[in-house]
Amino acid sequence: MVARNLFTVNRTLTTVKQSSKYASVVIRKHSVWTQDRVIKSPFKDVHIPNCTLYEYIWQNLDKWPERTVSVCAATGRGYTYEQAFKLSNRFAANLRTKFKIQDGDAVAVMLPNIPDYPLVSLGILEAGGVITSINPIYTAHEVQRQLKLSAAKMIVTLPEIVPTIKEALKLAQLDIPIVVVKTNDSPVPEGTALFNELSEDIHANKSILKQVRRTANDVCFLPYSSGTTGLPKGVELTHRNIIANCEQINEPIIAMHRETTATHQDVVMGALPFFHIYAATVLMFHKMSVGAKLVALAKFQPEAFLSCIEKQKTNVLMVAPPLILLMASHPAATAKTLEPIDVICNGAAPLAGSDVERLLRRMQRDVDFRQGYGLTETSPTLTVTPKGLIRYEATGPPVANTEMRIVDSDLKNLGPNETGEILVRGPQVMRGYKDNPEANKETLVEGNWFRTGDLGVADEDGILVIADRLKELIKVKGFQVPPAELESVLREHPSVNDAAVIGVPHQTKGESPKAFVVLKNGHKCTPQQLSEFVNEKVAAYKHVDDITFIESVPKSAAGKILRRVLRDQYC
Repeated sequence: MVARNLFTVNRTLTTVKQSSKYASVVIRKHSVWTQDRVIKSPFKDVHIPNCTLYEYIWQNLDKWPERTVSVCAATGRGYTYEQAFKLSNRFAANLRTKFKIQDGDAVAVMLPNIPDYPLVSLGILEAGGVITSINPIYTAHEVQRQLKLSAAKMIVTLPEIVPTIKEALKLAQLDIPIVVVKTNDSPVPEGTALFNELSEDIHANKSILKQVRRTANDVCFLPYSSGTTGLPKGVELTHRNIIANCEQINEPIIAMHRETTATHQDVVMGALPFFHIYAATVLMFHKMSVGAKLVALAKFQPEAFLSCIEKQKTNVLMVAPPLILLMASHPAATAKTLEPIDVICNGAAPLAGSDVERLLRRMQRDVDFRQGYGLTETSPTLTVTPKGLIRYEATGPPVANTEMRIVDSDLKNLGPNETGEILVRGPQVMRGYKDNPEANKETLVEGNWFRTGDLGVADEDGILVIADRLKELIKVKGFQVPPAELESVLREHPSVNDAAVIGVPHQTKGESPKAFVVLKNGHKCTPQQLSEFVNEKVAAYKHVDDITFIESVPKSAAGKILRRVLRDQYC
């Protein structure tokens, strides 16, 4: 999905005062607008190491081998960096020897946030494989589609998810190995291999890893996105894409971490799902590259989440808007509970200024609030506000090595304070959509400028504000729901002739899917029956509980659904 990620950073007022003047100088020392109305980054270009993501993450291992890399928020089970390196190394060797994983093979990872997630991911990369991440709450119907599209050669999951996987494999008519990560005393399902044994195998033939031939320009991560519209497409992110983004957010003026030293290690809350690009890059890969500690929260519960902040002394918190609202209003969210936090990074959707102010009042501290913007297709970070810029609605200027355009409907460049579609170009932009030249042609235009599908406006300093979105994705609790997917499922019902889905405002979800259905002549069906039909096939956040029957779906001459007409008539 095109993932709109808003990065929010809160630091102490002392830090803000020290950095605000410097930030102001950097932004205003020269014009960021060219004569051709292209916005250049105000930051100095960063050097992008020519290596794989695996090599990049482990390059400073000798600085913090005994530090904790990941720990379970509930049980305290975890690994040091040295243990993670050795275990992922053995897992990688066994992927090559026992499962015949070759360079470029996709390996599906369908796991919640557990401390083993980074080890599984890095093992796949070291084996020369490509990670394709799957939401662990997906249904068999959703899983089988991604397994087929990605051509996954195997899948890593939890024992309790195996029945869903087996049903998905049956639907897809596939027969691939299943590896399970054992996190408790639950039995290992028959016919599966155990990650714990594969990673602890001291006899693993690690010499086989010398056969791996992967470069910085090879694909390493394959999340599935709906782009600006339509059904999910594989987003091909290379090692260089993600490494570039890690280096871009290392810029001191926008950095959200502190250096790991003998006396300090950042503790980063892993509440956002690692399968999502925001958490995968900004939280997991980047924070491992700087030696931080990841606290993995596998199942979200408000009290457990808030307790973990205090218990683990979490100083870096990355969340989506619903969690910001939770911290601003939940009785257990007190100034004392939130005291350890140095940095809050909000992602997935914009926040209203009033919501930010409520959180700051609850924290009882004057802190620096910043935002940014990004997408799955851009690894994800594109813009981040510099320290000291207090504009709640702003998402900042482009990060280093990044250009941006604001264009009209004819893709003609607009100027400062004019609203149009956001186009971007930089080393973090995806290689393309897997096996989808038509989608690539639509989104990568005029010399690899990526069309975000978002509407924005930038001021004279290149500071971007997101105005609206052109794309049709529905934002439900920070997750993106493509209308086309739900429409496709609705049309599978034997009584449905046509369907259209739009997003409507919802008090707690942000948005919620609303369906408009045309029944076949002579057929009868209730909204409840349709809801049950759809909801058993999709993850909970995609559920459709609001259905209206109509005589026909309004469409353009080209056959495209006129969703705005539906909003005007029925919402």
